[in-house]
Amino acid sequence: QVQLVESGGGLVQAGGSLRLSCAASGDIFKLNAMGWYRQSPGKQRELVAVSASGGSTNYADSVKGRFTISRDNAKNTVYLQMNSLKPEDTAVYTCNARVATLRGYVYDYWGQGTQVTVSS
Repeated sequence: QVQLVESGGGLVQAGGSLRLSCAASGDIFKLNAMGWYRQSPGKQRELVAVSASGGSTNYADSVKGRFTISRDNAKNTVYLQMNSLKPEDTAVYTCNARVATLRGYVYDYWGQGTQVTVSS
């Protein structure tokens, strides 16, 4: 089993910044991709940003140039630096980790979610 612990959500004014963290622990042989998703009321969950184990990153068009995803592989932690926040960024942000086990199985794990609210 793998646990993901998120932190860093909160309330911020438009134009402000927040930094989310997600630390993975447990039965981890290899962390493949780690990323952030978000979901706001009435909308489907969407990918915000993902960081592959090789270092490549991918972002939703709506956050490009404002959000930056980074990883500390020694700590099995992924970060999401969110700048120039907009009210439409308001959502529950959830961390995802794709974990490979020693036996070669790959599983997706999810954090509990952290609320980000951007006021206008």
